[in-house]
Amino acid sequence: MRDRRAQRSGKPRGRRRPPQRGTHWQRPPRPFQDDDSNAIVLYGWHTVTAALANPARLIRRLFATENALRRLADDGIALPVTPDVVRPDALAARLTPDAVHQGLIAEADPLPSPSIEELGASGIVLVLDQITDPHNVGAILRTAAAFAVSAVVTTARHSPEATGVLAKSASGALELVPIVVVQNLARALMALKERGFLTVGLDSDAPEDLASIALRSPLALVLGAEGKGLRQLTGATCDRLARLDLPGAIKSLNVSNAAALALYIASRGTR
Repeated sequence: MRDRRAQRSGKPRGRRRPPQRGTHWQRPPRPFQDDDSNAIVLYGWHTVTAALANPARLIRRLFATENALRRLADDGIALPVTPDVVRPDALAARLTPDAVHQGLIAEADPLPSPSIEELGASGIVLVLDQITDPHNVGAILRTAAAFAVSAVVTTARHSPEATGVLAKSASGALELVPIVVVQNLARALMALKERGFLTVGLDSDAPEDLASIALRSPLALVLGAEGKGLRQLTGATCDRLARLDLPGAIKSLNVSNAAALALYIASRGTR
């Protein structure tokens, strides 16, 4: 008996026509994270190519457009896995509407987190006190890489995962700056102090200007979340509290901008 829907439409039922020869898309890609729920997603040209160049980063799967693959080949970038070739809209469908994939998405294992004891007792370390915005943390990582920061210390709770938006905002810096994840920030600061670090917390109400303090290496700069600032125990654990003196009418900066200015001052003061 003929299908009633076919009778109503006047069109006979039949199989879907297969894609024409030479079409770009032939089968839907497998879903992300079907092998390991701990895998993270990286997207964007600088983010993914930096991960591909990092021998410590295990890439599980790579999704790329034909244009991106040609660019990878032109740049001589080696691929550790055979890529899935997909259309740009197939990549976009896997991300949030505002995400810019630039033809590349990778699924990878997280990088290992070193301990405080593994950090060298030199240079500058950034300590983040419950900064939860992944855009801000990613921008801080990018700035940290530019100033050759030894590591970024953050908490296991109340901090974003090192994936997706954070990795894209870091623009490859995720592969360059170690992230030390700790359970208790006050204890981590004490451990840094025991290793000889001068710990300076940034506080807009602090009595001293950061530029006026005699800074030395090793140095840990401690940044608080926007709005909340440093928690009371965090501030009390720091050796010093300092503000950033600004000449204009606005006396506070976005935390990622504050990190950049503080690192500029510190890098000059600790030479």
